This record gives sequence, structure tokens and C-alpha cells, in this order.
Amino acid sequence: MQKKDYYEVLGVGKSAGEEEIKKAYRKMAIKYHPDRNPGDKDAEDKFKEAAEAYEVLKDPEKRRKYDQFGHEGLRGSGFEGFSNVEDIFSAFGDFFSDFGFGGFGDFFGGRQRQGGSRRRVYKGQDLQVKLKLTLEEIQNETIKKISLRRLAPCESCNGTGAKGGSGKSTCPTCQGAGEIRQVQRTAFGQFVNVSGCPTCNGEGQIIKEPCLACRGESVVVSEETVKVTIPAGVSNGNYLTLRGHGDAGKYNGPNGDLIVVIEELEHEYFERDGDDVILDLTISFSQAVLGDKVEIPTLSGRANLVIPPGTQSGKLLRMKGKGLPNLNSRRRGDQLVHITLYTPEKVNSQEKQLFNDLKNSENSLPSQKNGLFKKIKDFIN
Repeated sequence: MQKKDYYEVLGVGKSAGEEEIKKAYRKMAIKYHPDRNPGDKDAEDKFKEAAEAYEVLKDPEKRRKYDQFGHEGLRGSGFEGFSNVEDIFSAFGDFFSDFGFGGFGDFFGGRQRQGGSRRRVYKGQDLQVKLKLTLEEIQNETIKKISLRRLAPCESCNGTGAKGGSGKSTCPTCQGAGEIRQVQRTAFGQFVNVSGCPTCNGEGQIIKEPCLACRGESVVVSEETVKVTIPAGVSNGNYLTLRGHGDAGKYNGPNGDLIVVIEELEHEYFERDGDDVILDLTISFSQAVLGDKVEIPTLSGRANLVIPPGTQSGKLLRMKGKGLPNLNSRRRGDQLVHITLYTPEKVNSQEKQLFNDLKNSENSLPSQKNGLFKKIKDFIN
């Protein structure tokens, strides 16, 4: 099914600013939230659709690609939409705090427990790694393995933090409420100060016997290897987001994400200019005058380059399609060969005689049509 325009989904114009996009998404999220529309598949689809639109339009880089290339521009960006509403709750769990609404956790996926407390959700931290790539790797889609240390659920307690199924008990400090109320009486009346319980961190429950392996933390350090597919044509500073591959959340909370940042390695021969690559090539005076065919390196191996007769120093020779693929289209850049003329520092007597013979040759001098050259020649004479 063809995706709708993200601006139309949120009901904003293409020039909408960050705040306008936030407010539009908030309105849609409240209207179509599953808790307000139980069993309504159409409302759930609209809820996911709005979240996907907001995820793209709030990110300057994703929005730029979308504005330029539409939905196709997001391929390879690491964002493929949301598969279920739990992913949305995980991604936007603190969204309404930006607007000063403290009850967002209750409304957006939270559940009230007996005693009035709500279970605190511990989302894992996002991780960021740099992935170094050569230009040869960048020219084709490539699969890389990344080794990382991350927090993973403790296997001994299945991520609960409790020893051997001992479970949890009601917090003795807040009696399961998850909060502490302090009443203060003043001349102006009675004030009630409500704060989270410091003993159970707002859970309302505490672990009876902490797991020995994780010491009740529910997570342990783990070394893992993750495979990531890098699209062809990425450049320095581009990044991919691998959802759910960051640190595990405590007490079986949702995982954070893994952000893979591309770092382009300096090349021995080539300099990158967008999708083009530039190679400096030094040739002799004879090659420049007579022309030649030389073998030079390219990103895909060695290839022949024809140097036309009369090639000037500083000229750029273009090899079509020998550059890098464009990240957002099927276009491929070129290889530009920058010609530099080699001047010998030492010559033998025979070579010196040859150059003397050429010195006054009409064809070896700059064009007589060059006004500056004519003035210099007249001045010398």
C-alpha cells in the first residue's frame, strides 16, 4: 500500500516549524491513541501513521531527504517505520513532558496498579559507535560486523533482578503507592507535597532477595556482535539507527537503539568530491604533446586512460561512471583525473640539446594569439 504524504498525515504545511509539527503530532496521538479507541484497527493504523510522520519530520536530516526524494529517500536511513504501538511508546515515552503534561506516562502506554501507583518503565540507553569504511567499501552495499559491549537482561533472573523466583513485595515505605505524601499546614491552608518513593523508586514494590549475578540490577554487561547493512554511497557523518540494539532496559524495560555513525577513511590515491572521486596524475612533456594510453587505479580496479595529444597541465579528464553511487538515486559519479606536467630537475647533455632545439620552435611556444605573451616577447626583444 502506498504511503501517504507525511505533511498531509499531520495536517501541516511543508514550511511548518518544529513546534507546529510537535503540536500537530500531539493532537493526532491523543485522538487515535489505542486506549481511547480499543479494538479500533483503523484508529491504531492512524496512530502508527502519525508517529511515523513525526519521527521523520522532527529529524532535520530525514526531513531533508524526504523533502528531496519522498519515501524513497528514506531507504537505508535505518528507519523503516513502527511495527507496533509498543515501539511507539518506547520511542516517544517522554513526548508530552515537552508540553508540561506530567500524566503522559499514564496515558501513553502506562497502566495503573492497585494502590494508585504505576509501573515505572526503564528504557535502555542508546549506544553510538563509529564505523570506519574505505571508499572501495562505500561504492557497494556492504554488510559489516560490529563488536560492542552493551547491557543485556540477566539470564539468572530473566531480567527481574530477583533471586530464584522470589519475586517482589510491597514497599514498606509507601505501602505500594509508589509515592510519598507530605502534608504541610500553614496560615494559608493545607498543602500536600507528593514525591516519588525513594525506597522503591516509584515502583510500589521492592525485590525480596536480589539476584546474586546482577546484584538486583536485572542487567549485566554483555559482549555481542551485530550485523549491519550499509547502503552504497554513504558519506562521512551519515548514520544508521538499529532499533532495539542498544542497552537493555532495567527490569525488562525496552531496549535503547544503536546509532552507527559512518567515518570515511582517507584514501591513498583518491580525494572525494560528492559522488565524484579525484585522482592526481603526473605525466611527462612527451605524453602531454603526443598523447598516450596509461593504466591508472580506479575504485573497482585498474583501467586504461587515454591522454589526448596536446593535453595541458591542470586539465581534468573525466572517466564516466567510475565514481561513487548516489545514496538516494541510481546515479553514479565520475572519476576526475587531474593532469600535472612533470618538469625534469636535471637533464643530460643530449636531453639539453633536444630542449634547446625545441625552445624556439613555433609549436613549442604559447599561442601567438595570447596578448600577454606578445607583450613579453616584444619587451624581451
